[in-house]
Amino acid sequence: MFTGIIETLGTITALEKDQENLHITVSSSLTQELKIDQSVAHNGVCLTVVAIQDNQYTVTAIQETLLKTNLGDWNVGDKVNLERAMKLGDRLDGHIVQGHVDQIGFCKEIKEAKGSWYFTFEYDASLSNITIEKGSVTVNGTSLTVVDSKENEFSVAIIPYTYEHTNFHTFEIGTKINLEFDVVGKYVSRLFGLHKG
Repeated sequence: MFTGIIETLGTITALEKDQENLHITVSSSLTQELKIDQSVAHNGVCLTVVAIQDNQYTVTAIQETLLKTNLGDWNVGDKVNLERAMKLGDRLDGHIVQGHVDQIGFCKEIKEAKGSWYFTFEYDASLSNITIEKGSVTVNGTSLTVVDSKENEFSVAIIPYTYEHTNFHTFEIGTKINLEFDVVGKYVSRLFGLHKG
């Protein structure tokens, strides 16, 4: 389980294809604190540490993960949002995040607003995921509050700290992002028939 509060950015240093799997090596300030078999969220995708060397560690993504997330589009040098799994008893500063991406979305619009930014994302509504106004959503692993919720798009407001300390500052129109919809919102939407699935 995660909170969606990004700890740091990592840099992709190597990508190695192994049949249908992809081994991803990341350089990060967190590396010295990691252990083999620990879970780390990468742009919101929970992956297991399989190797550690110096300030770099390696995780492996299987084919299903590559198909359902933006990991297959990563390149050496890309910046990724990192969060270690939460500890029992920690403060839940974001919201409950599973690290299981529901689907991808795309950056549709970026507006600067006197020191902050509004990002609008669109996604395929036929997959039966929804956002709820003022509810939570996870974009590339970052816990955010939904504004201007629509059937197939939503916006979020990004403060300067988040903009600088996550990979939001690398986004452009068309950037592919990972979306995990709020597990509580998904439950409520199913309960009241708002969900199509």
